[in-house]
Amino acid sequence: MKRLTTWLILAFLFVQLSCHTSKIRPETGQMQIGAYRKDCTGVGPMKCLLVKEEGSADWHYFYSEIEGFTHEEGYEYTIQVRKETVPDPPADGSSIRYILVKEIEKVKK
Repeated sequence: MKRLTTWLILAFLFVQLSCHTSKIRPETGQMQIGAYRKDCTGVGPMKCLLVKEEGSADWHYFYSEIEGFTHEEGYEYTIQVRKETVPDPPADGSSIRYILVKEIEKVKK
């Protein structure tokens, strides 16, 4: 009986560990969002946000969306976002999900 209990415990631990997916811990950071979207090409022609991520001096195209954030043309934003790893991203999608934590500043340009 003791041996059966030991095997059941080991089996339970094995199942728990094998079902656990290794994820990168969500990371929080600031982003500066430009006042206007620009033409860019991802899978096809689209309009991209221009962003500066924390620590970057240069603007770059942002091809993804930020969950919970609505960009209003003519306003520059400073926002705090949480970045999460997407476990099985589509072939044409980002492996990182961006989620708005809070809007820090909104300035008319």
